[in-house]
Amino acid sequence: MRIRIAEIKVGRRIRKELTGIDDLAASLERYGQLHPIVINRRNMLVSGRRRLAAARRLGWTTIEALVVDAADRVTRLELELEENAQRVAVPTEEVADAYARLERLRSPGFLLRLWRAIAAFFRRVFSRA
Repeated sequence: MRIRIAEIKVGRRIRKELTGIDDLAASLERYGQLHPIVINRRNMLVSGRRRLAAARRLGWTTIEALVVDAADRVTRLELELEENAQRVAVPTEEVADAYARLERLRSPGFLLRLWRAIAAFFRRVFSRA
């Protein structure tokens, strides 16, 4: 569901410093919000503090949120801990491989560019007929 950002209450958080907000805001601007923040029925933030901060930086007035039944502080803290503790960083080698693959997709080799040029030529020739 979408919720007005002004209605979200942020209490005491595990994470004290919000780093990388500019990068996250750039990602939100380019790709949109890929993962909802999590709030309880009273609009208390459960998880997604960085996403919320990035959305605010972009001037968004609403954000996609998942509502969970977490009325008490113990459950909210458990859920916040769970989301942050269960993250596993992608190994550097796998990130490097993914970027190399992305570069190959963005900049195809000579033969593929040649093939595309030939195919485009024949499409133009036969579309006129």
